[in-house]
Amino acid sequence: MKQPSFWSLVLADITDPDYTHVCIDVLPAHATADPAAWARRLLSAAALPRWLAGVLSLRALLTGRSLRCDALRVRHVEGDEALVAVDGRRFDVRIGIGVDEEMALVRVVTALRFKGAGVQLMSLPVRAALPFLMRGMIARTRRALSGVTL
Repeated sequence: MKQPSFWSLVLADITDPDYTHVCIDVLPAHATADPAAWARRLLSAAALPRWLAGVLSLRALLTGRSLRCDALRVRHVEGDEALVAVDGRRFDVRIGIGVDEEMALVRVVTALRFKGAGVQLMSLPVRAALPFLMRGMIARTRRALSGVTL
């Protein structure tokens, strides 16, 4: 039996986060155990709720900017975890997607570091919605990677 422990590349990259969130789910029986594949699928437009993908597309259209999907690329993989890192003007985000094949678990660890005054207050809606958003994204990713169709 494995001894209980927890570590993430996210916490190595941002050692003093201002906000963290951890979500754990069951690894489907026939799904891949490749953390990079999970990260690419989890952070793709296909995993986003349709309303959020629509809002982001509309925003990109109105501002004349392209939808920046390249910002959420896997930076590197170490062991059973893939790290996605985005450094922004107002905050830095790290997302670690880990797959523990032995325990049949998938974990998503998110950490934010705020830059400047007022950013923590402005981020309240995002922090309130993140647990619900992440649960839905993981559920869609589980279905997609397990081959289950609805």
